[in-house]
Amino acid sequence: MSDLRAKYLEQIGAAPDAAGLEAVRLAALGKKGEIALKMRELGQMSAEERQAAGPVLNGLKSEIDAALKARKAALEDAALDARLKTEWLDVTLPGRPRPMGTIHPISQVMEELTAIFADMGFAVAEGPQVESDWYNFDALNIAPEHPARQEHDTFFMHRDAGDDRPPHVLRTHTSPVQIRAMQAQGAPIRVIAPGRVYRMDMDQTHTPMFHQVEGLAIDRDISMAQLKWTLEEFCRAFFELDEVELRFRASHFPFTEPSAEVDIRCSWDNGQLKLGEGNDWLEILGSGMVHPNVLRAGGIDPDEWQGFAFGMGIDRIAMLKYGIPDLRAFFESDLRWLRHYGFAALDQPSLAAGLSR
Repeated sequence: MSDLRAKYLEQIGAAPDAAGLEAVRLAALGKKGEIALKMRELGQMSAEERQAAGPVLNGLKSEIDAALKARKAALEDAALDARLKTEWLDVTLPGRPRPMGTIHPISQVMEELTAIFADMGFAVAEGPQVESDWYNFDALNIAPEHPARQEHDTFFMHRDAGDDRPPHVLRTHTSPVQIRAMQAQGAPIRVIAPGRVYRMDMDQTHTPMFHQVEGLAIDRDISMAQLKWTLEEFCRAFFELDEVELRFRASHFPFTEPSAEVDIRCSWDNGQLKLGEGNDWLEILGSGMVHPNVLRAGGIDPDEWQGFAFGMGIDRIAMLKYGIPDLRAFFESDLRWLRHYGFAALDQPSLAAGLSR
C-alpha cells in the first residue's frame, strides 16, 4: 500500500495540467484503476483480512482523492494567474452602447397625430370600448336596417335570458366618442378621438381589432373649406411633405352630409409608394359635414351650429408613413418585422410599451 501511495502522490504532484491530472485519477480510482481493483479484492478476503485491509484501502483512497482535488485547485489558480498576467481591461473606456428600443409604431403614430392636431386646437376625447347600441348606431344616424347592425359585421355582447338592458357592442368606430364629447362639452368644440375599434373583419388585409382616429369640429360658421385645410395641414405635417394634394370624392356616410372620401396624390416607383407626387391617388380617410341628426343626438341645435368630422385608420397611415407593406408587422410575435422597419423591441419593461395591433 505504501508503494501505491508514494506512486500516485508523486504522479499527482507532477501532473502538468488538468488532462494529465485526469489521467492519474483514472489510473488510480477509475473503474479499472489500481486502488479500485484493490477495493474489489476485499470481497474475496476472510473477515479477519478484510477487517485489517479495509481501513487501510479506504484511507489510501481518501488520501489520493484529497490530493487530486488539491492539485486541481492549484492548477486552476495557476491558470488564472497566467491569464491575469496576459489580459487587461481599460476601465477608462466608455461602456458598450445598448439599444434603447422604441415604442410600437401604432403608439408612436398616436402620439404624432395627437401633437399635430393639438397645434390646430384639437383636444383628445376618450370613451368606452364597450358601447350601447344607441351611442354606436342610433345617435350616429345609422338606420336599423344598416348592415353594420348585423351580427356578421359587429360584435354584440352576450345577454342572458330576461336581460332587458339596451344591447351593447364592441364599438365599431370611435364616432360614439364624438356624441359623448358633444353631450359633455356642448358647442363650440374641437376634439379628436383615437382608440381601438372592433369589427367582424378577418382576412389577409383585415383584423377584428384595429385603431382609428376621428376628428370633430363644431362652430357657427364651420365649412368644407376649413375641413379641407385641416386635412391638408395634417397630411403635410404627418407625412413630412412640403406639398400635398388631396382629392375629395363624393360619398355617403350616415353621420355626415355631404360626405367625401379623401385621396392623396401618390406614385409607385419600383414597388415603393411615394406620397405627394405622381399621377396616382390613394384613399386615406373619410370625411364630411356633421349630419343635423347627429348634432341633435349630441344635444346641439343644428339651426345654430354646424361642423365637420373625419376618420382614418391609424394602422393604415402608420403603414404608409413607415413603409410597412404587411399588416402582420404590427401584431405577430416575430420581432424581426418591426426591427426591419426601425422599431426595435424594448430590452426591459417600460412605461413606453406599445399597443398591440
